[in-house]
Amino acid sequence: MSNQEHEKVYRQSNSEEGRRTANKGDVVDESKSIEEKKDQVAVDTWDVAGHVKVPTYFPVENEEGEEEALHHVRDAEDISDVIRQARVDEDGDRKW
Repeated sequence: MSNQEHEKVYRQSNSEEGRRTANKGDVVDESKSIEEKKDQVAVDTWDVAGHVKVPTYFPVENEEGEEEALHHVRDAEDISDVIRQARVDEDGDRKW
């Protein structure tokens, strides 16, 4: 494919996608329900280690006991906090 043909395809795909700067799975869509967010996949591919599948949202229970969906990019720090809390016992000591 020549440079001109490549540029034409690039422009066309970008105009159709609205000049997206993220993967489709990375896009935050607040209009989706919790159930729809649970099913959204950011990455679904194969690499040398095997099949890699990364959910876009991680469902967690918030402090009020309600389920919420944390976005794997936007809420990465909150997801890390949830994981850290899961590893700490009642005395605040880490469990490994």
